[in-house]
Order: sequence, then structure tokens, then C-alpha cells
Amino acid sequence: MAPPRGQVDPACFRHPLFAAYAEQRALLTSAAWPGIDALNAALPLPGRRFAVQDRALLADGLHYEARIARHGRIATRVENWHDLFNALVWARHPAVKSALNARQCQHIATMGPQRRNRAQQALTQFDECGVIVRIADPALLPLWDGHRWPELFAAQAARWQDGGIAVAAVIGHALMEQALVPGRLLVGRCVVVRGGDDAACVARVADAIAGGGVLEDPLELRPLPLAGIPGWHPRQDAAFYGQAGYFRPLRAGRRYPSPLR
Repeated sequence: MAPPRGQVDPACFRHPLFAAYAEQRALLTSAAWPGIDALNAALPLPGRRFAVQDRALLADGLHYEARIARHGRIATRVENWHDLFNALVWARHPAVKSALNARQCQHIATMGPQRRNRAQQALTQFDECGVIVRIADPALLPLWDGHRWPELFAAQAARWQDGGIAVAAVIGHALMEQALVPGRLLVGRCVVVRGGDDAACVARVADAIAGGGVLEDPLELRPLPLAGIPGWHPRQDAAFYGQAGYFRPLRAGRRYPSPLR
């Protein structure tokens, strides 16, 4: 569980995980929580608004996802890190979030609000812990496929700096919440795209989600120990990369789908 607002070191928001949200840093570092009106003013979303999750809102009896789709109201708990980060992702990547919402609603219509299928699990995992990674150099992919972590991170550190491989977008708002816990080592659940442009790769993922081309099963998601990315952790020596409990070996029989193109 994330610490209270007053106990969070503002310096943590300068970590690369939050790089895309630098313009909204004041929402994270101010002494007081932003109210719902301030949130809507700072993060305008055409056709949608953040709404306080209270009894009046929940009285409509709608599923969280259905309420967004029908009325454009995104239920948001007050003074809550998880929901604040969710709001940031909505504002930064509305096409991805809209695609996730539409797919969830399709499955809810089929399964009902009380049951969940494998696709819904995959959609939720990506929504909570998802990362979009782009790969321009296909020679790096076998290292990831085989969980050859020291090779992917340490030996290929230069490729993480020159764009051969990069994080194009952090989607998972639960990941951001977990990052507030000192010492927490995070694992992203990734969709991978062959390409060299962040915006184009994010748009490709949004289209694939909307069209049902990805996230039909949680096993599609590639785990990525984010602290292994060069510059994402203060200590990245051989002993660090040797932590098998975090940099886990490939499970027998595990295979990953090819990247989107």
C-alpha cells in the first residue's frame, strides 16, 4: 500500500517511470490533494469527466466500466494515489484507455458483471501494470524471450540509451502507486511493438486493443523487471542482476507472442 501523501518523497517523481507525466508533477507534489474540479481543469478529457466516487455516483448501479462508456464519468476516490495515477494515464493516453474500456464493456455485455474471462484478466493486468515497449533492433528480442536479463540490460545498456529498445509508455497506474513504496522492485506487463517512434507505437497498441488483436489472454503479456533498465535503479551490478527472485528465469514451456508491427 502506498504511503500517505505527506510521507512520499517528491524526488521519487523524477524517476524515469514518471517521465511522461512531468508536466503534471504539481498534482503529485503539492501539499494538498487536488479536488475533483481541479483535476478536471488540469486534465481535460473531451466527452469524459472525473467524478467523485460516492454513494450518489454509485446509486446508478452501473459497473465502473459501463458508467464510463455510457455517461463519460470516471469514478475517482478522493485522496487516493491509485485513482490519481489513473487520471494521469487517462489524460496522457486517452486512446489506449478508451480502447481498454470499450473491450471491457464488450466482455461485460457477454459475461455479465459478476464473471470474468481470460481476456478481461489480460485487459485488467495491462490497465494496472502495463508498459508499452518499442524495439527497433530485433536482435534484442531473443534475449527477452529467454529471460537473459544480464545480457538484455547490462550487456546491451547502450541500446537502452540509443533507442534500440525503449519504454514508449507506462500505462499501469498500479505500477506508479507501487513505485511510492521505498525499495519496491517493479515488474511491468508489456505489449511490445517493432518500431522506433514512441507515439506511433502507442497508437499501434491502442488500435490493436480496440480491434481485439491483443490482450486475449494474460500469458500474452511479457514480464519486464523495470529496475533492470539502465538508469532505473541506483545499484545495477552483477549481484543485483543475479537476484533470481526478481530476475526470474524462463518457465519451461513459456512462449511469448511476436511484437506488433
